[in-house]
Amino acid sequence: MKPGLSLRVSQHLSLTPQLQQSIQLLQLSTLELAQEVEQMLGDNPFLELANDDGDHEAASSAPEPAAPGADAADSFQESRADQPSAAVEWEAPSDTSSGDAVETSGTAESLSWEGDGQTNSGNDDRDWGSDAPSSRTRGQGDDDETDATELARSAESLTDHLHRQALSLRLGEVDRAALRFLIENLNDDGYLEDPLDELAQGLAGDDLEECEELVHRFTVALRLLQSLEPVGVGARDLAECLTLQLRDQLADAEREGDGSAEDEDRQAVLRTALDICAQPMDLLARRDLRKLASLCGAREERLREAMVLIARLEPRPGRRFADVQRQIVVPDVIVRPVRMGAGRMEFSVQLNPDVMPKLRVHDIYASALRSHRGSEGHAALQQRLQEARWFIKNIQQRFDTILRVSQAIVERQKNFFVHGELAMRPLVLRDIADALGLHESTISRVTTAKYMATPQGTYELKYFFGSGLGTEAGGNASSTAVRALIKQFVAAEDPRKPLSDNQLADMLKEQGIECARRTVAKYRELLKIPPTTLRKAL
Repeated sequence: MKPGLSLRVSQHLSLTPQLQQSIQLLQLSTLELAQEVEQMLGDNPFLELANDDGDHEAASSAPEPAAPGADAADSFQESRADQPSAAVEWEAPSDTSSGDAVETSGTAESLSWEGDGQTNSGNDDRDWGSDAPSSRTRGQGDDDETDATELARSAESLTDHLHRQALSLRLGEVDRAALRFLIENLNDDGYLEDPLDELAQGLAGDDLEECEELVHRFTVALRLLQSLEPVGVGARDLAECLTLQLRDQLADAEREGDGSAEDEDRQAVLRTALDICAQPMDLLARRDLRKLASLCGAREERLREAMVLIARLEPRPGRRFADVQRQIVVPDVIVRPVRMGAGRMEFSVQLNPDVMPKLRVHDIYASALRSHRGSEGHAALQQRLQEARWFIKNIQQRFDTILRVSQAIVERQKNFFVHGELAMRPLVLRDIADALGLHESTISRVTTAKYMATPQGTYELKYFFGSGLGTEAGGNASSTAVRALIKQFVAAEDPRKPLSDNQLADMLKEQGIECARRTVAKYRELLKIPPTTLRKAL
């Protein structure tokens, strides 16, 4: 075979580091973007916040507080210092409820920033953010609103609430430390998921004698924990949680009872409810009255009253102490109604200035680099300067793309912003992609984990997309509008005769919407509406 030289022309897509970063930033949520900006500010000396006054350095150098779980374990072990101790490895549980910023590492490898040879596109060192908005974001008002994050941080947690109550108990050092240890091991709902013997074994190791003593201490501490408020805290499962609340109500009824027939009847209902909670929970979930009547020895009428009473209990005692910050959704886009002439309504689409980082190139460092051309290390520093400029440009491009997509969505779903879910139109990613000249994957990245604040509420951008169902008129109805219609039908049904999936499908057909029973069942499950048997009133 004779070797030779030949030329071949081919096309292939090359993702430059700048394009890779642009795609990466586009798919990040608001929280992830803030973490990425924090990491970039720490890595690149040429990048700074436009209002940087040294707070960033002070925050990054602040020591991290110790996890409360570790303090509980240490105090429990120290209180038992007079007993033989075993070697224990304690792993502090992660605590993300404090709302402090957590640094997360970015990409595993740093990209090679070689630039593209252009000198004009990246030399604009002006800051970017709310101080220097793009042409699409100028004119936004600066509303003074309460910081929801600060309100969330000031809310009392379940563990703090229980610790405060524990201070009023007269306990020895060991029992107090055991109670504190159990409190720190509760989940967000107020349940103690780990068995007592596993908790004891985690502290005592293979020492059986010490493990047995710890189980005894934890058993006493568990009774104390379950006596605290909210009632039901410290339960190991749902049945125990409901039982604790019923026993508390029964004790109050017996203490405050006046001996009347009505009072005796209420106490009898509470005792029947306790008997129901002693049975398998699946019987209660299925409302199997016949099986429960045979197991509890009670009439069906009394069982119905007891089940109504159980339904009013709190299955998650720690619900009202839930971390509010986790439920906060910061919108990326704000939609406001604007009244035009002749009663016409338009909508203004603006970026949320609170989520836009105020970044700029450090003027002093950039000027120093320009004045020392040709010095040692100049090429490496010039590369970092180019990286900072591209990062600012990609951030701006990210928000501009989000704004363009949001404007296109509002234009096509204008009826939704006026009339609500029932006026939602069918919309797919291809429609927005064709209108803006973008790829469907780009629209998918933009609409994921990005939120829009509207007069109807705050929604993820993906919410406005939905497939269409055929109608008798030959048009299409949005699946979102169909789900809203099903929800409306269920809300207006007779609780004693709830609507079945077949009946819901027939009612939709009367509205001119062709929807099969299986599709109705799927939409009902998406709406978290229980089936007919569970919706029927007792």
